[in-house]
Order: sequence, then structure tokens, then C-alpha cells
Amino acid sequence: MRTEDLEILEEETCYQGFYRLQRVRLRHRLFAGGMSPAIVREVIERGDVAAVLLYDPQRDEVVMIEQFRIGARNDARGPWLLEVVAGLIEPGETPPAVARREAWEEAGCAITDLLPISEFYSSPAKTSQRTHLYLGRIDASAAGGIHGLAAEGEDIRVVRLAAEQAITLAEQGRTDSAWPLIALLWFARHREAVRRRWLAEA
Repeated sequence: MRTEDLEILEEETCYQGFYRLQRVRLRHRLFAGGMSPAIVREVIERGDVAAVLLYDPQRDEVVMIEQFRIGARNDARGPWLLEVVAGLIEPGETPPAVARREAWEEAGCAITDLLPISEFYSSPAKTSQRTHLYLGRIDASAAGGIHGLAAEGEDIRVVRLAAEQAITLAEQGRTDSAWPLIALLWFARHREAVRRRWLAEA
């Protein structure tokens, strides 16, 4: 992007908690030419995320997690969502390292191989956060139970699913959070090739 395409006129922090709310006054280049009038936008900031769908090619199973999400508090099905493991990338950390750490903290699973799925903005109309999404190879034989860090208020239930069942849930709209939906639809397309590769490497 050229510096003349965007002009930041003013920035202020409106709120600082678990998330930071920034108010930005700016002008940007118009498609028809010239610059826009000054506009104000609010942006939620918290940093980028690494997320990983855990897959056991030997058992053809995926491991997902279920946890409370405040944004789904008014959902008729309840605010406990079926998701993939994910965590914030802290300064000095790499996305793969965070994916491996969170797999252990949230699901008790050790990742032995990691394949990149995609990198994307989570919701660019309101946040600069980018998600680094992976498929992680695991042994699901002992996966289960309740996990998470009590200090962070986490109460996470581990869910083992046959791969075909997990894909069906995504196709039926029953995993309606963005990260698991994107991961499972990618997985549906690449599952057989990945499984053959990982089984051959075993």
C-alpha cells in the first residue's frame, strides 16, 4: 500500500481490558479518485491467533473442543461452541509454536506434524487480527476430559469425532464458528491425501 492511499488523522484508546478498543479518524483513497472525507472507525485489538484442527490419521478421527463463548450467549442452541484449538500469539512467539502449545493446554494432545491451511483476517471490518490456521497430526487414543487454564477462566471439554462425522457437522452448519468451519471444509477436500501421506510416513 502506498502511503498516500491512507492518512491517519487521529488515534485514541477508548477502552483497555482483555481487548483494546481504538477509535481511528482517517481518510483513504477512493476508487473514483481522490481522498474520502474524514471518517471515524472503531477497531478491536488483541493480536493475531494460531488455530489448529487436530487429526489422527491412524484412527481417522479429529479432536475438537467445546467451550463457552460470550458472543453466542443469545444463541438458541446455547453459548457452548464446538471449535478447534486456538490461542493468541504473544510477542516473540511463532504461530506454529502457539498451535503446539495450545493443543497441549486445551486438549492434552501433542502435535507431531503441522500443515498450514490458511492465513486470513478474522473480521477485518472491526479488528486487525489475523488467524494462522493449521492441521495438526496427533495420536487421539487418550484424548478426552476437561482442560484449559484455570487462571484464564478456561473450562474446555475435549470432543473426539470420526472424521466423516466432523465434516458432516460443518456441512450441516452445526459448527458455525469461522475457524472450525474453514478448517473442516478444507479438511473435507484434502483429508484423503493428507491421510495417505501421514500413514506412509508412520
